[in-house]
Amino acid sequence: MAFAQDTLTAIAEQGEHFGDAQAGSGNVPIDMSSPNIAKPMSMGHLRSTVIGNSLAKILTKVGYTPIKINYLGDWGTQFGKLIVAYKKWGSEADVKADPIKHLLEYYVRFHAEAETQPELDDEARAWFKKLEDGDAEATKLWEWFRGESLKEFKRIYDVLGVDFDSYNGEAFMNDKMDPVIRELQDKHLLKESQGAEIVDLDAYGMNPALIRKSDGATLYMTRDLAAAIYRHDHYDFTQSLYVVGMEQKEHFAQLKAVLLEMGHEWANDIHHIPFGLITANGKKLSTRKGNVILLDKVLQEAVDLAKAQIAAKHPDLENQDEVAQAVGVGAVVFHDLKSERKDSFDFNLEEVVRFEGETGPYVQYTTPGPTVF
Repeated sequence: MAFAQDTLTAIAEQGEHFGDAQAGSGNVPIDMSSPNIAKPMSMGHLRSTVIGNSLAKILTKVGYTPIKINYLGDWGTQFGKLIVAYKKWGSEADVKADPIKHLLEYYVRFHAEAETQPELDDEARAWFKKLEDGDAEATKLWEWFRGESLKEFKRIYDVLGVDFDSYNGEAFMNDKMDPVIRELQDKHLLKESQGAEIVDLDAYGMNPALIRKSDGATLYMTRDLAAAIYRHDHYDFTQSLYVVGMEQKEHFAQLKAVLLEMGHEWANDIHHIPFGLITANGKKLSTRKGNVILLDKVLQEAVDLAKAQIAAKHPDLENQDEVAQAVGVGAVVFHDLKSERKDSFDFNLEEVVRFEGETGPYVQYTTPGPTVF
Protein backbone atom coordinates (compact mmCIF):
# COMPACT_ATOMS: atom_id res chain seq x y z
CA MET A 1 0.00 0.00 0.00
CA ALA A 2 2.32 2.67 -1.34
CA PHE A 3 0.26 5.71 -0.35
CA ALA A 4 0.45 4.75 3.35
CA GLN A 5 4.22 4.12 3.21
CA ASP A 6 4.77 7.49 1.53
CA THR A 7 2.62 9.13 4.19
CA LEU A 8 4.61 7.65 7.07
CA THR A 9 7.93 8.61 5.45
CA ALA A 10 6.74 12.19 5.03
CA ILE A 11 5.56 12.36 8.64
CA ALA A 12 8.98 11.22 9.85
CA GLU A 13 10.77 13.79 7.69
CA GLN A 14 8.51 16.81 8.28
CA GLY A 15 7.50 16.29 11.90
CA GLU A 16 4.96 18.77 13.26
CA HIS A 17 4.87 20.66 9.95
CA PHE A 18 3.58 17.62 8.11
CA GLY A 19 0.13 18.22 6.68
CA ASP A 20 0.70 21.92 5.93
CA ALA A 21 0.36 20.88 2.30
CA GLN A 22 -2.18 18.07 2.30
CA ALA A 23 -1.27 14.99 0.31
CA GLY A 24 -4.53 13.39 -0.74
CA SER A 25 -8.30 13.46 -0.81
CA GLY A 26 -11.26 11.12 -0.91
CA ASN A 27 -13.13 8.75 1.36
CA VAL A 28 -11.29 5.83 2.95
CA PRO A 29 -13.53 3.35 4.78
CA ILE A 30 -11.60 1.51 7.50
CA ASP A 31 -13.04 -1.84 8.60
CA MET A 32 -11.70 -2.10 12.16
CA SER A 33 -12.26 -3.60 15.62
CA SER A 34 -15.39 -5.58 14.68
CA PRO A 35 -15.98 -7.78 17.76
CA ASN A 36 -18.48 -10.60 17.75
CA ILE A 37 -21.82 -10.01 19.40
CA ALA A 38 -22.44 -11.96 22.62
CA LYS A 39 -18.71 -12.41 23.22
CA PRO A 40 -16.47 -10.19 25.32
CA MET A 41 -13.91 -7.94 23.71
CA SER A 42 -10.52 -9.57 24.07
CA MET A 43 -6.97 -8.38 23.65
CA GLY A 44 -7.25 -9.70 20.11
CA HIS A 45 -9.68 -6.87 19.34
CA LEU A 46 -7.30 -4.25 20.71
CA ARG A 47 -4.90 -4.54 17.78
CA SER A 48 -7.50 -3.92 15.07
CA THR A 49 -9.01 -1.08 17.11
CA VAL A 50 -5.86 0.93 17.82
CA ILE A 51 -4.15 0.26 14.47
CA GLY A 52 -7.31 1.30 12.63
CA ASN A 53 -7.73 4.38 14.79
CA SER A 54 -4.11 5.40 14.17
CA LEU A 55 -4.55 4.99 10.42
CA ALA A 56 -7.63 7.20 10.62
CA LYS A 57 -5.64 9.93 12.37
CA ILE A 58 -2.83 9.75 9.80
CA LEU A 59 -5.25 9.83 6.87
CA THR A 60 -7.08 12.81 8.34
CA LYS A 61 -3.76 14.63 8.72
CA VAL A 62 -3.00 14.28 5.02
CA GLY A 63 -6.38 15.28 3.68
CA TYR A 64 -8.30 12.02 3.30
CA THR A 65 -11.68 11.42 4.94
CA PRO A 66 -11.50 8.19 6.95
CA ILE A 67 -14.77 6.44 7.69
CA LYS A 68 -14.34 4.16 10.70
CA ILE A 69 -16.61 1.14 10.35
CA ASN A 70 -17.16 -1.26 13.21
CA TYR A 71 -18.26 -4.23 11.12
CA LEU A 72 -19.82 -6.12 14.01
CA GLY A 73 -19.84 -9.90 13.90
CA ASP A 74 -23.60 -9.98 14.38
CA TRP A 75 -24.55 -12.68 11.89
CA GLY A 76 -23.61 -16.24 11.04
CA THR A 77 -23.93 -19.82 12.25
CA GLN A 78 -22.51 -18.87 15.64
CA PHE A 79 -25.84 -17.26 16.45
CA GLY A 80 -27.54 -20.55 15.79
CA LYS A 81 -25.13 -22.07 18.29
CA LEU A 82 -25.84 -19.36 20.83
CA ILE A 83 -29.60 -19.70 20.47
CA VAL A 84 -29.39 -23.47 20.95
CA ALA A 85 -27.14 -23.03 24.00
CA TYR A 86 -29.38 -20.38 25.55
CA LYS A 87 -32.53 -22.46 25.05
CA LYS A 88 -30.91 -25.57 26.55
CA TRP A 89 -28.90 -24.12 29.44
CA GLY A 90 -29.63 -20.40 29.62
CA SER A 91 -31.39 -18.21 32.14
CA GLU A 92 -33.02 -14.88 31.34
CA ALA A 93 -32.16 -13.61 34.81
CA ASP A 94 -28.48 -14.49 34.40
CA VAL A 95 -28.25 -12.80 31.01
CA LYS A 96 -29.92 -9.66 32.33
CA ALA A 97 -27.54 -9.58 35.32
CA ASP A 98 -24.30 -10.01 33.33
CA PRO A 99 -24.96 -10.50 29.59
CA ILE A 100 -21.48 -10.97 28.18
CA LYS A 101 -20.26 -13.26 30.96
CA HIS A 102 -23.15 -15.68 30.68
CA LEU A 103 -23.49 -15.61 26.91
CA LEU A 104 -19.80 -16.52 26.66
CA GLU A 105 -20.36 -19.38 29.10
CA TYR A 106 -23.17 -20.73 26.93
CA TYR A 107 -21.06 -20.45 23.79
CA VAL A 108 -18.09 -22.25 25.35
CA ARG A 109 -20.36 -24.96 26.74
CA PHE A 110 -21.95 -25.50 23.32
CA HIS A 111 -18.58 -26.31 21.76
CA ALA A 112 -17.63 -28.60 24.64
CA GLU A 113 -20.94 -30.50 24.40
CA ALA A 114 -20.81 -30.64 20.59
CA GLU A 115 -17.61 -32.67 20.71
CA THR A 116 -19.65 -35.65 21.94
CA GLN A 117 -23.04 -34.55 20.57
CA PRO A 118 -22.47 -33.57 16.91
CA GLU A 119 -26.23 -33.27 16.41
CA LEU A 120 -25.98 -29.94 18.24
CA ASP A 121 -24.27 -28.49 15.18
CA ASP A 122 -27.25 -29.54 13.06
CA GLU A 123 -29.59 -27.77 15.50
CA ALA A 124 -27.42 -24.65 15.35
CA ARG A 125 -27.48 -24.57 11.55
CA ALA A 126 -31.25 -24.96 11.60
CA TRP A 127 -31.68 -22.05 14.04
CA PHE A 128 -29.42 -19.80 12.00
CA LYS A 129 -31.47 -20.61 8.91
CA LYS A 130 -34.57 -19.60 10.90
CA LEU A 131 -32.85 -16.34 11.76
CA GLU A 132 -32.02 -15.70 8.11
CA ASP A 133 -35.65 -16.39 7.22
CA GLY A 134 -36.94 -13.87 9.78
CA ASP A 135 -38.32 -16.30 12.39
CA ALA A 136 -39.83 -14.21 15.22
CA GLU A 137 -38.28 -16.10 18.17
CA ALA A 138 -34.82 -16.26 16.60
CA THR A 139 -34.94 -12.56 15.69
CA LYS A 140 -36.04 -11.51 19.18
CA LEU A 141 -33.20 -13.41 20.83
CA TRP A 142 -30.67 -12.06 18.31
CA GLU A 143 -31.76 -8.45 18.86
CA TRP A 144 -31.48 -8.92 22.62
CA PHE A 145 -27.99 -10.42 22.42
CA ARG A 146 -26.87 -7.64 20.05
CA GLY A 147 -28.25 -4.75 22.10
CA GLU A 148 -26.69 -5.91 25.36
CA SER A 149 -23.34 -6.56 23.71
CA LEU A 150 -23.22 -3.18 21.97
CA LYS A 151 -23.73 -1.31 25.26
CA GLU A 152 -20.72 -3.11 26.72
CA PHE A 153 -18.57 -2.51 23.64
CA LYS A 154 -19.29 1.22 23.63
CA ARG A 155 -18.30 1.48 27.29
CA ILE A 156 -14.87 0.01 26.47
CA TYR A 157 -14.46 2.21 23.38
CA ASP A 158 -15.09 5.25 25.59
CA VAL A 159 -12.20 4.15 27.81
CA LEU A 160 -9.93 3.82 24.75
CA GLY A 161 -11.11 7.14 23.33
CA VAL A 162 -12.19 5.55 20.05
CA ASP A 163 -15.41 6.30 18.20
CA PHE A 164 -16.95 5.04 14.96
CA ASP A 165 -18.86 6.43 12.02
CA SER A 166 -20.82 3.21 11.48
CA TYR A 167 -21.80 0.15 13.50
CA ASN A 168 -23.32 -1.60 10.47
CA GLY A 169 -22.30 -5.21 10.93
CA GLU A 170 -22.75 -8.39 8.96
CA ALA A 171 -26.50 -8.43 9.60
CA PHE A 172 -26.83 -5.11 7.77
CA MET A 173 -25.77 -6.96 4.64
CA ASN A 174 -28.43 -9.65 4.97
CA ASP A 175 -30.79 -8.07 2.40
CA LYS A 176 -27.90 -7.07 0.13
CA MET A 177 -26.62 -10.57 -0.63
CA ASP A 178 -29.29 -11.70 -3.11
CA PRO A 179 -28.28 -9.04 -5.68
CA VAL A 180 -24.67 -10.21 -5.35
CA ILE A 181 -25.67 -13.83 -5.90
CA ARG A 182 -27.80 -12.85 -8.90
CA GLU A 183 -24.87 -10.93 -10.37
CA LEU A 184 -22.62 -13.95 -9.92
CA GLN A 185 -25.26 -16.11 -11.62
CA ASP A 186 -25.81 -13.65 -14.47
CA LYS A 187 -22.07 -13.55 -15.13
CA HIS A 188 -21.90 -17.38 -15.03
CA LEU A 189 -19.42 -17.35 -12.17
CA LEU A 190 -21.32 -19.61 -9.75
CA LYS A 191 -20.55 -23.30 -9.97
CA GLU A 192 -21.94 -26.23 -8.01
CA SER A 193 -19.58 -28.27 -5.87
CA GLN A 194 -20.90 -31.07 -3.65
CA GLY A 195 -24.24 -29.29 -3.40
CA ALA A 196 -22.68 -25.94 -2.47
CA GLU A 197 -22.12 -22.94 -4.73
CA ILE A 198 -18.61 -21.65 -5.35
CA VAL A 199 -16.59 -19.28 -7.53
CA ASP A 200 -13.64 -21.05 -9.13
CA LEU A 201 -10.40 -19.15 -8.52
CA ASP A 202 -7.94 -21.55 -10.17
CA ALA A 203 -6.83 -18.72 -12.44
CA TYR A 204 -5.54 -16.89 -9.35
CA GLY A 205 -3.90 -19.97 -7.85
CA MET A 206 -6.42 -19.97 -4.99
CA ASN A 207 -8.93 -22.32 -3.47
CA PRO A 208 -12.53 -21.77 -4.62
CA ALA A 209 -14.55 -19.11 -2.80
CA LEU A 210 -17.56 -20.68 -1.07
CA ILE A 211 -20.61 -18.47 -1.63
CA ARG A 212 -23.51 -20.59 -0.40
CA LYS A 213 -23.66 -23.85 1.55
CA SER A 214 -25.65 -26.85 0.40
CA ASP A 215 -28.49 -25.87 2.76
CA GLY A 216 -28.68 -22.40 1.18
CA ALA A 217 -27.02 -20.63 4.12
CA THR A 218 -24.63 -17.77 3.32
CA LEU A 219 -21.10 -17.30 4.60
CA TYR A 220 -18.57 -14.61 5.51
CA MET A 221 -17.57 -14.37 1.86
CA THR A 222 -21.14 -13.71 0.72
CA ARG A 223 -21.58 -10.91 3.23
CA ASP A 224 -18.13 -9.42 2.61
CA LEU A 225 -18.83 -9.24 -1.12
CA ALA A 226 -22.07 -7.40 -0.38
CA ALA A 227 -20.26 -5.11 2.10
CA ALA A 228 -17.48 -4.26 -0.38
CA ILE A 229 -19.98 -3.36 -3.10
CA TYR A 230 -22.14 -1.36 -0.67
CA ARG A 231 -19.13 0.62 0.57
CA HIS A 232 -18.00 1.37 -2.96
CA ASP A 233 -21.45 2.54 -4.01
CA HIS A 234 -22.26 4.36 -0.76
CA TYR A 235 -18.92 6.03 -0.01
CA ASP A 236 -17.36 6.24 -3.48
CA PHE A 237 -14.06 5.36 -1.84
CA THR A 238 -10.55 6.22 -2.94
CA GLN A 239 -9.16 3.30 -0.98
CA SER A 240 -10.84 0.77 1.31
CA LEU A 241 -8.92 -0.70 4.25
CA TYR A 242 -9.53 -3.86 6.26
CA VAL A 243 -7.59 -3.95 9.54
CA VAL A 244 -7.94 -7.65 10.19
CA GLY A 245 -5.59 -10.34 11.52
CA MET A 246 -2.95 -12.04 9.40
CA GLU A 247 -4.86 -15.33 9.48
CA GLN A 248 -7.50 -13.83 7.15
CA LYS A 249 -4.98 -13.15 4.38
CA GLU A 250 -6.40 -15.80 2.05
CA HIS A 251 -9.98 -14.64 2.66
CA PHE A 252 -9.23 -11.09 1.51
CA ALA A 253 -7.22 -12.32 -1.45
CA GLN A 254 -10.26 -14.38 -2.47
CA LEU A 255 -12.58 -11.41 -1.88
CA LYS A 256 -10.58 -9.22 -4.26
CA ALA A 257 -10.32 -12.01 -6.82
CA VAL A 258 -14.09 -12.63 -6.87
CA LEU A 259 -14.79 -8.90 -7.23
CA LEU A 260 -12.33 -8.69 -10.11
CA GLU A 261 -13.97 -11.71 -11.75
CA MET A 262 -17.26 -9.80 -11.46
CA GLY A 263 -15.66 -6.95 -13.38
CA HIS A 264 -15.22 -4.55 -10.46
CA GLU A 265 -11.81 -3.04 -11.17
CA TRP A 266 -12.09 -0.88 -8.05
CA ALA A 267 -11.29 -4.04 -6.10
CA ASN A 268 -7.65 -3.10 -6.70
CA ASP A 269 -8.24 -0.21 -4.25
CA ILE A 270 -9.07 -2.66 -1.44
CA HIS A 271 -6.19 -3.30 0.97
CA HIS A 272 -5.93 -5.85 3.77
CA ILE A 273 -3.88 -4.41 6.67
CA PRO A 274 -2.82 -7.60 8.49
CA PHE A 275 -1.39 -7.84 11.99
CA GLY A 276 0.08 -10.56 14.17
CA LEU A 277 -1.54 -12.32 17.07
CA ILE A 278 -1.44 -11.50 20.77
CA THR A 279 -0.71 -14.75 22.59
CA ALA A 280 -0.86 -15.84 26.23
CA ASN A 281 2.03 -18.03 27.38
CA GLY A 282 2.77 -18.69 23.74
CA LYS A 283 -0.74 -19.96 22.99
CA LYS A 284 -3.29 -18.45 20.63
CA LEU A 285 -6.30 -16.90 22.34
CA SER A 286 -9.59 -18.72 21.71
CA THR A 287 -13.04 -17.61 22.86
CA ARG A 288 -14.40 -20.97 21.75
CA LYS A 289 -12.15 -22.78 24.23
CA GLY A 290 -12.52 -20.16 26.93
CA ASN A 291 -8.85 -19.16 26.58
CA VAL A 292 -9.18 -15.40 26.30
CA ILE A 293 -7.62 -12.28 27.85
CA LEU A 294 -10.45 -9.82 28.42
CA LEU A 295 -9.68 -6.31 27.18
CA ASP A 296 -11.80 -4.67 29.86
CA LYS A 297 -9.92 -6.51 32.61
CA VAL A 298 -6.52 -5.64 31.09
CA LEU A 299 -7.37 -1.93 30.89
CA GLN A 300 -8.55 -1.84 34.51
CA GLU A 301 -5.51 -3.75 35.77
CA ALA A 302 -3.23 -1.42 33.81
CA VAL A 303 -4.87 1.60 35.46
CA ASP A 304 -4.54 -0.06 38.89
CA LEU A 305 -0.85 -0.80 38.33
CA ALA A 306 -0.21 2.75 37.19
CA LYS A 307 -2.04 4.10 40.22
CA ALA A 308 0.02 1.95 42.59
CA GLN A 309 3.29 3.18 41.05
CA ILE A 310 2.15 6.81 41.09
CA ALA A 311 1.11 6.52 44.74
CA ALA A 312 4.50 5.07 45.64
CA LYS A 313 6.59 7.61 43.73
CA HIS A 314 4.41 10.73 43.97
CA PRO A 315 2.02 10.33 46.92
CA ASP A 316 1.28 14.06 47.00
CA LEU A 317 0.00 14.21 43.41
CA GLU A 318 -3.52 15.63 43.56
CA ASN A 319 -5.11 14.08 40.46
CA GLN A 320 -3.84 10.53 40.89
CA ASP A 321 -6.97 8.81 39.52
CA GLU A 322 -7.01 10.93 36.37
CA VAL A 323 -3.30 10.44 35.77
CA ALA A 324 -3.52 6.69 36.43
CA GLN A 325 -6.31 6.40 33.87
CA ALA A 326 -4.29 8.23 31.21
CA VAL A 327 -1.06 6.38 31.99
CA GLY A 328 -2.60 2.91 32.31
CA VAL A 329 -4.73 3.01 29.17
CA GLY A 330 -1.99 4.83 27.26
CA ALA A 331 0.48 2.12 28.25
CA VAL A 332 -1.67 -0.63 26.75
CA VAL A 333 -2.23 1.29 23.50
CA PHE A 334 1.44 2.32 23.19
CA HIS A 335 2.68 -1.23 23.76
CA ASP A 336 0.51 -2.51 20.93
CA LEU A 337 1.50 0.21 18.47
CA LYS A 338 5.24 0.06 19.19
CA SER A 339 5.30 -3.63 18.19
CA GLU A 340 5.99 -4.54 14.57
CA ARG A 341 2.48 -4.77 13.14
CA LYS A 342 2.88 -8.14 11.45
CA ASP A 343 4.66 -9.80 14.37
CA SER A 344 2.87 -11.75 17.08
CA PHE A 345 3.78 -11.12 20.70
CA ASP A 346 3.13 -12.62 24.11
CA PHE A 347 1.23 -10.29 26.40
CA ASN A 348 2.66 -9.43 29.81
CA LEU A 349 0.84 -6.67 31.69
CA GLU A 350 3.65 -5.83 34.13
CA GLU A 351 6.01 -5.27 31.19
CA VAL A 352 3.43 -3.02 29.52
CA VAL A 353 3.00 -0.70 32.51
CA ARG A 354 6.68 -0.43 33.48
CA PHE A 355 7.77 3.18 34.00
CA GLU A 356 11.23 2.53 32.53
CA GLY A 357 12.37 1.52 29.04
CA GLU A 358 10.42 1.68 25.80
CA THR A 359 7.01 1.95 27.44
CA GLY A 360 4.00 4.23 27.29
CA PRO A 361 4.49 5.60 30.83
CA TYR A 362 8.12 6.49 30.06
CA VAL A 363 7.13 8.31 26.86
CA GLN A 364 4.40 10.23 28.69
CA TYR A 365 6.87 11.12 31.45
CA THR A 366 9.50 12.44 29.03
CA THR A 367 7.14 14.29 26.66
CA PRO A 368 7.46 18.10 27.00
CA GLY A 369 4.50 19.58 28.81
CA PRO A 370 2.93 19.46 32.27
CA THR A 371 4.45 16.81 34.52
CA VAL A 372 1.80 14.25 35.39
CA PHE A 373 3.77 11.99 37.76
